[in-house]
Amino acid sequence: MSAALQMMAFGLALLSTLFLLLATCTDCWMVNADDSLEVSHKCRGLWRECVTNMQDGVRTCDQYDSILADHPVKIVVTRTLLITADLLAGLALATLLLGLDCIKFLKEDPRVKLKMCYGAGVILGIGSILGLVGSVWYAVDVYVERAMLVSRNIFLGVHYDFGWSCWLGMAGSMGCFAACVLLTCCLY
Repeated sequence: MSAALQMMAFGLALLSTLFLLLATCTDCWMVNADDSLEVSHKCRGLWRECVTNMQDGVRTCDQYDSILADHPVKIVVTRTLLITADLLAGLALATLLLGLDCIKFLKEDPRVKLKMCYGAGVILGIGSILGLVGSVWYAVDVYVERAMLVSRNIFLGVHYDFGWSCWLGMAGSMGCFAACVLLTCCLY
């Protein structure tokens, strides 16, 4: 039972970590949600903004000037939280891998292996909270920005909704949290 639970938690943690990494690296945190005839599809991410022409499929991306340049707070905070969540999830995966019963590392001391699994669960929990806070922070900021424009009757021709990268970040964070619960609560 314990080995099956460990493997399930490891698989969930691995998939969720991949989701978090993809969310951090991809550039579609905000997508244009214009209801009129669209000639282009715009995505804004943490690192660049891309526009795809819908007629010929040509995609062009503009990199943000510098990592250290003045950026909106939502980008800086989301970058920081997601990169930290990625690093913690990677550390937790390495620790969990060594703590699995099917790995021969420290086979003679099962209590240490169990503590490694528990520690990996705690690290995953911290990483999941940081990733979820970063993703939700960005989503709330997008919503507030749009609500302020609507309340002031300002129409710029394009407004943005949450992109798939934002949803991927939330899904990865929730998966890491589920793996954390499996490792810290269910394993004992």
